[in-house]
Amino acid sequence: MTDRAVVVVRAGALTTVQDLGRTGYAHLGVPRSGALDPSAVRLVNRLVGNPEAAAVLETTVDGCAVRPRRAVTVAVGGAPCPVRVDGRPAAWGTAVRVPAGSVLEIGATTRGLRAYVAFGGGVGVDPVLGSRSTDLLSGLGPAPLAEGTVLPLGTDTGTGMAVRGSVDVPPWPGPPDELVLRVRLGPREDWFTAAALRTLATRAYRVSPASNRIGLRLEGPALGRARHGELASEGMVLGAVQVPPDGRPVVFLADHPTTGGYPVVGVVREADLGAAAQAVPGTPVRFTPVR
Repeated sequence: MTDRAVVVVRAGALTTVQDLGRTGYAHLGVPRSGALDPSAVRLVNRLVGNPEAAAVLETTVDGCAVRPRRAVTVAVGGAPCPVRVDGRPAAWGTAVRVPAGSVLEIGATTRGLRAYVAFGGGVGVDPVLGSRSTDLLSGLGPAPLAEGTVLPLGTDTGTGMAVRGSVDVPPWPGPPDELVLRVRLGPREDWFTAAALRTLATRAYRVSPASNRIGLRLEGPALGRARHGELASEGMVLGAVQVPPDGRPVVFLADHPTTGGYPVVGVVREADLGAAAQAVPGTPVRFTPVR
């Protein structure tokens, strides 16, 4: 067991390889993809001495377990969760050394949805269009993890535990009790009634269990249209608030389609989407219009 790789012992509900995404290909129909909580990715990478854009594992709800073939430094962040090495408790939110052949277990999240696991050297799968991210919509990148999957690791930068351990309190706010999303109206707010726009700005929604990496689906009051009929497909961006025929908004996340035919009432500021990635079903959601 001398090669730099980890073997998946337990894949969890949905564990994928993610970095900060593939940009510049929307005109070819390729979404950005990438980690839903990029701030968490940057932090765990800094903790193990990686570049901030190095590829990590993104787990969903119930974590995963892996066995490194060579000793490696890891850090787990994002949603709080128990971390164990060979059954013994280990630290969350800081660098941990995992011996060769030991099992690193990332448990179920205690708050939030998605935990992130960084390895010294980063996950070294082959990049596709400049990114190692798994894109669930297009199928680009490595497949979601399965039991027995072997993931290569990159070369450790060798920055040392003193540097890795220098961040002793992760500067991360934690999953929200209420999700407040700043939204800039447009480009199709004229497709909705004045009452619908007031509803969007003043009424509370809830995160739907049907949410995924493509979009944050919301339950709550429907937004009535001022215009009916079909809208020609047009480009979609990260954070777009699309309103399907049932009137319930959908906030597009990293794996969103690059075009769509339902009207977009507004676009959420990108800085607010990391919190959206950690909002569990039932979390209250409010939109705050901004210019």
